[in-house]
Amino acid sequence: MKSYMARSEDFDKKWFLIDGEGKTVGRLATRIANILRGKDKPQYTPHADIGDFVIVVNAEKLHFTGDKWNQKTYYRHTNHPGGIKETKASDLLETKPHEIIEKAVWGMLPKNKWQKKLITRLKVYAGNEHPHGPQQPETLEV
Repeated sequence: MKSYMARSEDFDKKWFLIDGEGKTVGRLATRIANILRGKDKPQYTPHADIGDFVIVVNAEKLHFTGDKWNQKTYYRHTNHPGGIKETKASDLLETKPHEIIEKAVWGMLPKNKWQKKLITRLKVYAGNEHPHGPQQPETLEV
């Protein structure tokens, strides 16, 4: 009896559209990370790239539980001495709302060579419009 091993070239990549309006950031990011990796498919194999593309619209209408809009802090470094910068989640929502969900999904992807490749399949837009109409994305309810 032979074991089944999925191969990346045996699968077509699907496109999924998710409306982020009123969704909790962490729960949405978990679902997106699983779709990007292909863990929602019965043929999932850790070494094979069988994940799909995800489009998230209405990123400015995401929701955090509790008082995380004021408590959660995002850090970045300029690579200069004393160059650490911090931004509150509420400030990031006003300036770059797409980065909130991108950073959450980035943290949930595996920390290996797949991480950069998988995150390129995530497309996040602040408003309701997206340029991926020709791909005919399936609407996914989360």
